[in-house]
Amino acid sequence: MIESIAMEQTSEPKQTFMKSATILAGAMILSQIIGLISKGLMGAAFGASAEVDAFLASNRLTETLFNLVAGGALASAFVPWFSSLLDQKDEQSAWKLASDIANLLTIILLLISVACFIFAPQIVRYFLVPGFSLNDPHLQDLTVSLLRIQLPSVIIFGLSGLVMGILNTHHHFLVPGLAPAMYQLGIIFGVVFLKKPLGIKGLALGAVIGSFLHLLVQIPQLLSLEGKHYSFSLGLRDYRVRNVIKLMIPRQIGASAVQLNFLVNNFIASFLPAGSISAVTWGLSLMLMPQAAIAQSVATVSLPMFSVQAARGELDEMRNALASMLRFVILLALPAACGLILLGKPLVSLIFERRAFNSEMTAMVYWALAWYSSGLIFHCVVEVISRAFYAVHDTKTPVLVLLIAMLLNMGLSILLSRLFRSLGWMPHGGLALANTIATGLEMTTLLTLMRRKLHGLEGKRILQALMQSAVSSALMVIALEVWIRFSVGSSDLIIVIAGVILGVSVYAGMCFIFKVEELSSIRKLIHI
Repeated sequence: MIESIAMEQTSEPKQTFMKSATILAGAMILSQIIGLISKGLMGAAFGASAEVDAFLASNRLTETLFNLVAGGALASAFVPWFSSLLDQKDEQSAWKLASDIANLLTIILLLISVACFIFAPQIVRYFLVPGFSLNDPHLQDLTVSLLRIQLPSVIIFGLSGLVMGILNTHHHFLVPGLAPAMYQLGIIFGVVFLKKPLGIKGLALGAVIGSFLHLLVQIPQLLSLEGKHYSFSLGLRDYRVRNVIKLMIPRQIGASAVQLNFLVNNFIASFLPAGSISAVTWGLSLMLMPQAAIAQSVATVSLPMFSVQAARGELDEMRNALASMLRFVILLALPAACGLILLGKPLVSLIFERRAFNSEMTAMVYWALAWYSSGLIFHCVVEVISRAFYAVHDTKTPVLVLLIAMLLNMGLSILLSRLFRSLGWMPHGGLALANTIATGLEMTTLLTLMRRKLHGLEGKRILQALMQSAVSSALMVIALEVWIRFSVGSSDLIIVIAGVILGVSVYAGMCFIFKVEELSSIRKLIHI
């Protein structure tokens, strides 16, 4: 269904389109698996401790700096210009633009990193984790050290992100898709080989090594490209450079809101019991694993299709394609969310619980995971619907909605963490629930606005998929509940693997009974 729509509306051959989508999804899943291994090793080595809180807080800031200056905003602004120049056979101008952006990016990120190195104590104390200064001044000093160690990764990631965009433009997806896995391998190296001599600082150094591997793995393919060249210039007077910067601004505002929300969560969690930052971070990471496999791969391959349809004024076709994409992610996201909530505790225990990571820490991570997972379907829909806005050259609307949602998220984070504490619940769960509520509002608003743009959104088809998924998921939940009660005393590995097989079998069987049209798409994706 989805692939047939895509093939009708894009000039890409069907085989190439599906191959690209499959490669992206496969690379994302592999990166997530390696990420799970790195998180498990990290948890086993350090637990959900105050030290890990310090590392994750400092790591979050370096990621924030990269995402604000480069990240997805750079790719979405640079790639269209770079692609169009290559399409016009103007390779000299294309590589001149790439050189200008690379040079500007390096200078900007270098200046920011130097400033953060100098003012690291003030950033940590007043902005990043102020609660540490009240609870444990030593922990604040440790966070400063870890931040300074990781700052070089900001520059490396910036260049790596640009290289990734260049390779994707040349239809190379596998190696860029595996780059995040290389970063996780650096983290694993830090845990396994650097923990003993350096402690938690070895983990920070491993993150820097991982960022270098993230770039290094892409260099051979970059060097193999024909017509490449590099020039020492900034291109400040080049209209193409200025337009790339101009296009980046709306996306940067959106990225700022997301990253600010993460920082606010760390800010609030720094006042909560030790391990709260780790629990929230790892809980969110686990929820985002199925979100990446389900929604990001679909959204990535759908953007070119939506763009072609919008450019041709084919709103009926775009509406039909978007409705099909939404049905697809709903049918996959809802059972995934139910599975994470029901099997989340043994899953967290299986991944993390060994050596320094005890059952209390497992409970903390699962508590966050459960509340985040209740919003998985919201995250997946937002990932797809936002691409539809970009396709019609409307970047302001999703950014404005995101800003409002993030402000709500921040306010709810404070209120709900206090409410949870007053109820005797672990307060960090309130941060996860706030994210779910805010994302639900963001999804609802974007769907409403896109429905107006496209004069409808085939709501009956989407509602039908939602009802089919809800009934199938309900029966799956009953089956899993019976299995969990029956399997008391079994190993976590058996509970999780058998639970996944049982859940998938029940859900797929119900979808077959309901004759869900997307089953044919899934079968073709599996057999491609």
